[in-house]
Amino acid sequence: MSRPLKVAVQMDPLAGIDINGDSTFALMLEAQARGYELFVYHVQGLSLREGRHGAVRAERLTARARPAAVRRVRGDHATLGEERILDLSQMDVILMRQDPPFDMAYITATHMLEHVHGIGPDRALVVNDPASVRNAPEKLLVTHYPDLMPPTLVTWDQQAIRDFRAEWRDIIVKPLFGNGGAGVFRIREDDENLNALLEMHFARSREPLMIQRYEPAVRRGDKRIILADGQPIGAINRVPAEGEARSNMHVGGKAVQVALTPRDREICAAIGPMLREKGLIFVGIDVIGDWLTEINVTSPTGLQEMARFDGINSAGLIWDCILRRLEGAGDGAGGFVA
Repeated sequence: MSRPLKVAVQMDPLAGIDINGDSTFALMLEAQARGYELFVYHVQGLSLREGRHGAVRAERLTARARPAAVRRVRGDHATLGEERILDLSQMDVILMRQDPPFDMAYITATHMLEHVHGIGPDRALVVNDPASVRNAPEKLLVTHYPDLMPPTLVTWDQQAIRDFRAEWRDIIVKPLFGNGGAGVFRIREDDENLNALLEMHFARSREPLMIQRYEPAVRRGDKRIILADGQPIGAINRVPAEGEARSNMHVGGKAVQVALTPRDREICAAIGPMLREKGLIFVGIDVIGDWLTEINVTSPTGLQEMARFDGINSAGLIWDCILRRLEGAGDGAGGFVA
């Protein structure tokens, strides 16, 4: 576009981020380097005003936001301006980057953002498309690609879970809408804690669980592949810490450099058209061995680690895709397949 973009970032508190690992921070640094105007706000600052006021119909989504300037200086990485009420329809881009849990608060925010999402006057391109995010929880979206997945069960039925373990003997139990490895358990054939774990979960939650066959290949790493508008731009491998079944970096997983395999490219080619069609511009998929385990669309991470390993401007590639969307050329033809 010929003019600098106005960008609003819906995120968790900027003060608490890891400036060397946070993908939102990388996107903000790149936006600032391009001369874009940055604002930040928390989801709790959203307000939707609807209805008719006299002869005028009011439809306005606002946020209590602050102008932001960022820099890679630990302990002094951001300067925030005075709070103002920001009309989000006057932004060019809204980055929806707050972390899950994917609960009713998260879902409500996607409904609110739909009032301004789009391209054109009084519209802002929300990344990722809020309706698609709402309709594509990462642990459920992947179930539409059964040929790419390890054996998986999603259920409330405790006997079905016990039968699944009897069949596969070594399983992973996950909360369906969790993130960062929280609440993920490996349950072996002789583990006597399965019933207690199920009782505890269902006493506290009405949500089903996801159960997957344990993949020993995870000891060699859980690969995070980043896709920009449906095309892979690179990957990192997250290796679990000693004595840990989870590879998430939040729980001690170590990021190491990795290349894409033919199977990785096959997986990306299978899901890429769907991601483009649904406006899921920034996506991180998880691959263990030959199997796709999750399609992360809410607040994927990995940009900074990938940039360090591969020497690419990963955040810049995401912004290039956003620009193509704004210019009406969002056909995925970026020519930057990793």
